[in-house]
Amino acid sequence: MVALPFLQSLASTTDGTEAAVRPSKKLVIVYIPNGIVRRCFFPGEEEGELPGFVGGFNADKIKKETRIENVPGIYPLVPTQTLQPLQEHLADVSLVTGLDRTFKNGQDVHAQGASCYLTSISPEQAAERGMRHPNGRSLDQVIGDHVGHSTVFRTLEISCNGFRAGKEDIYFDNISWYGEDKIAPSIKDPQKLYDRLFMADSYRAHIADVTDLVLADAKTLSRRLPHDDRQTLDEFMEMIRNIEVRMQKLQKLLAGADVKVPKEEVLPRGEYIRLQADLMLMALQMGITNVATFMIGPERWDAPMLYEGVFDSAVNHHSMTHNQKGDGYKSLQKIDDFHMQQFAYLLTRMKQIKESDGSSLLDNSLVSYGAGLGDGATHQYFDLPLIIAGRGQGQIKQGRFIKCKSGTLNSNLWLTLAQLMGLEIDSFADSNGVISDLWT
Repeated sequence: MVALPFLQSLASTTDGTEAAVRPSKKLVIVYIPNGIVRRCFFPGEEEGELPGFVGGFNADKIKKETRIENVPGIYPLVPTQTLQPLQEHLADVSLVTGLDRTFKNGQDVHAQGASCYLTSISPEQAAERGMRHPNGRSLDQVIGDHVGHSTVFRTLEISCNGFRAGKEDIYFDNISWYGEDKIAPSIKDPQKLYDRLFMADSYRAHIADVTDLVLADAKTLSRRLPHDDRQTLDEFMEMIRNIEVRMQKLQKLLAGADVKVPKEEVLPRGEYIRLQADLMLMALQMGITNVATFMIGPERWDAPMLYEGVFDSAVNHHSMTHNQKGDGYKSLQKIDDFHMQQFAYLLTRMKQIKESDGSSLLDNSLVSYGAGLGDGATHQYFDLPLIIAGRGQGQIKQGRFIKCKSGTLNSNLWLTLAQLMGLEIDSFADSNGVISDLWT
């Protein structure tokens, strides 16, 4: 029964009324695949040169030629074409530019774009540790170790890659790692995610039966124990009663939820992504987890996907990134816009969900949105697109365009998020500082 601390307790006052409980702080990391169309995403690049394809392991060779040096500072956030879906959320988000991630020559650019995104261990650090890939332990797992002790899942890994047959290896399809080559597997099937979070009916009934037996046995045993042991057992029984109260609240929350039990088949992209997002939000709202990664799609994965309402038939996102010349970028940008609409939906829902003290889920959260590639044609690992949303319980001032010095490590942002989540650490992976402009 100790394995069920995920149901929210009803903290009551002496008169039986429900007391306000400060909500837990949450972290959500949203990952988009295959980079973005830069001229439609980054302010000031509207007339930028359209990139040609740079293949193989040559991402490092274009760095000096294509980088647009940032003038560090804080600027007004004026939405570009791709940021338009966030129009109603501009006061709750900040755009951060100038970030680079670690890069290792000889490893596929898409594979390390995903697998190294949240790990940031430099190739030199990896060599010192004798690691085959510089992926180590990812940020979400490090933070989950610190804040996940009161939840049933320290972290929750979710993917919106509906393909069941593997078309690439795990490095293209995963951003969360327990450690070197130790994948933290993400859940792709909405039905499996539903069952994992909220349990099948038969299992839920089994838990109730066991609870009744434990309470009955404990009451009989208590009369035969010495005082200290009886007190210990009474505390244990109180914990079991607490679990009963939490389970009743879970049932009420599920009964009032607007998320249907998902079907088996893979859904069209938008419907599928939003369903996975709603299940994640329910888990955050109920205290089942406080840390989640949300992979909107896999890197490369040469297979057509249905972006309903955007194209008449399924398209291949990866191949489109390699054909941006002429008007090619305009079709590709529609996928960027589509992904941003899903992110806007997530933020809207987080604003609507109220917590125990009346604040919104977004007020108590830190939400990042970004990619491991700065551009899908050049495969560059610098100038990454990154948005930070949420208030972090008042720790972040939003509605700004923050230009970091070009070459700022994205691990500095990860260290900043870790400290905002309450970790007392001075470094993460290859970080060399924090992004202090994010703090209020």
